Amino acid sequence: MNKTGIYDVAVIGCGVSGANIARRLSAYKIQTAVLEKAADVSFGTSKANSGIVHGGFHHNKKYLKARLEIQGNLMFDQLCRELDFPFKRCGIIVAALHEDEMKSVEHLYTQGVENGVIGIELCSGPRMRELEPKLSPDVVGGLYAPGGGIVEPYRFVFALVESAKKNGVHFYTDYKVSHADWDEGRRVWKIQADDGRFVEARFAVNAAGLYADEVSKIFGAEEFTIKPRKGEYFLMDKLTKARPKRVIFPVPTAVSKGMLVIPTVEGTVLVGPTADSTEDKSDVSTTTFRLEQILDSGKHMVPSLSRNDVITSFAGLRPVLEEDFYIDVSKKAPALLQAAGIQSPGLTASPAIGEYVKDLLKTMGLDLTEKPDWNPCLGKHVRSRELSPSAWDEKIAENPQWGNLICRCENVTEAEIVEAVRQGHHTLDGVKFFTRAQMGRCQGGFCTYKIINIIMRETGLSYDEITKHGGASRVLEAEL
Repeated sequence: MNKTGIYDVAVIGCGVSGANIARRLSAYKIQTAVLEKAADVSFGTSKANSGIVHGGFHHNKKYLKARLEIQGNLMFDQLCRELDFPFKRCGIIVAALHEDEMKSVEHLYTQGVENGVIGIELCSGPRMRELEPKLSPDVVGGLYAPGGGIVEPYRFVFALVESAKKNGVHFYTDYKVSHADWDEGRRVWKIQADDGRFVEARFAVNAAGLYADEVSKIFGAEEFTIKPRKGEYFLMDKLTKARPKRVIFPVPTAVSKGMLVIPTVEGTVLVGPTADSTEDKSDVSTTTFRLEQILDSGKHMVPSLSRNDVITSFAGLRPVLEEDFYIDVSKKAPALLQAAGIQSPGLTASPAIGEYVKDLLKTMGLDLTEKPDWNPCLGKHVRSRELSPSAWDEKIAENPQWGNLICRCENVTEAEIVEAVRQGHHTLDGVKFFTRAQMGRCQGGFCTYKIINIIMRETGLSYDEITKHGGASRVLEAEL
């Protein structure tokens, strides 16, 4: 902070949008704080999305979200080089199962061309099966966007946060904003958490995802309602024979882009999501009915999908506001910038959202002078599953913890778990998202106990203080 102990900017929320905003601001001679209500970053909407870098053809560029999607897509290659998170441009296809769907496909193609999508292609049925042999013979045609891709969303957020921290940004977790007061004389926000802690900042950015409407009310700003939309998914094992080479979309409906078949960047397969409105911002339950619907829908496009390959199911919530993103300077509250309603394609747009918010803050009077020593790059993140046998032997010689395999499904070693904990990930989910331990076929059945012991050893926490994702999500209870 500066000498007065006041931050220049406080970013509220650390999902993929907040993390990109924080990392972008870290390039300037200002002091930035990030306030996250969860026990770790990316624990909201960002932890349970499709992990797709969209192709830029689903939305008309009259919408802000379309323009930011197109810009954001083009930024991922450089970000991946700088931050070393899992990312791949595998391409996206939209599969039409009936001739009457081709009219919608042609509209998407035309829209993509108008949006400047590089290499977009209108395809016949045989061309679609050439691009993706796993497709059903019933596919009559479709669309191909080679610039689409896949990313591991939580590792993306963690890398952004690590970069921002290295460049001076301060992060506060378990910080649920409960009150905000504007001091007109000092022109400063006092932003208080429900546990009594407070941060002062000259500017505030509301990037609170599902809770952006509640944060806006706390600041006395615009009144709007975030409507959660639940999406349920199946996750399939790496050994499934149904894994496609490219992301497969159905022809979209008026409500959603449909239920997809997604080859994740780490080798598993996602099928989903559904799109069901809910009133409960914490409702991440799954239902047999919806999951059956997901599998049936996916098998229309990829017939080899099998229930036998399913290793888990989960649900995520999207913060639906209006048809477009709401990113603007507040008209009611001073020195507040709203970044709300960031639903799909929010992940793809997020790097561009960071740029857009930075530019808006400058128009609000924030002095942005570049740091001459700003370092955009992180070191190579070593993953044991990617090492050759000889390279792995060298790591073990340096540190025997590399030789202790904790998660057999995902080949995660003790050294990698320790790194996650030392970077501040003290929950089971935090360790899981950082390392992929607990994400394999057994879903933590064999490694959870070992991970708990490592967290206890590294942090001094007792076994009954270990949580799945913070708060009351205790894993083990103390003896009475």
